[in-house]
Amino acid sequence: MTIWLPLAALLFFVGMAPAGATEKTLKPWSGDPTPALRLNDLDGKTHDLAAYRGKAVLINFWATWCEPCREELPSMNRLKRALNSKPFEVLAVDVGEEAAQIREFLVKVPVEFPVLLDGNSDAVGDWKIRGLPTTFILDPEGRIRYYYIGQLDWASPTVIRAIDGLLAKP
Repeated sequence: MTIWLPLAALLFFVGMAPAGATEKTLKPWSGDPTPALRLNDLDGKTHDLAAYRGKAVLINFWATWCEPCREELPSMNRLKRALNSKPFEVLAVDVGEEAAQIREFLVKVPVEFPVLLDGNSDAVGDWKIRGLPTTFILDPEGRIRYYYIGQLDWASPTVIRAIDGLLAKP
């Protein structure tokens, strides 16, 4: 597992924020253009973000050791089910862990979407991740529209409305 100490410390403290310390709402994105993302999943299948054009995509950077990450995964399953009939995908990018460790965790907390492996943390660098969990929502053209750092209920009506709004635009 390759991760630098300052990032590890920051990731720890993101999960330790007191309840109510931050507003639990998606943040509009005004940062850099969407970086490329091309990673293998747990079965060895390559997922290229460019292949998801035409769909809204939620990309979540997480790790099994991150308590807020573990707690929010079930809400991503509920979100995926709520938008099942729409052009929407969830991709979970595990940061720096071995496939066997992730598989063991997923027996306890199964997910209904691909888990991608960023074993050497290259994607973390490309996406400028500062804490876990960090999540981005892309529109069907592949542009980042929203982001959130920390734990969120991804199946909340507010999130569903935001994603529906991206899908309704021509």
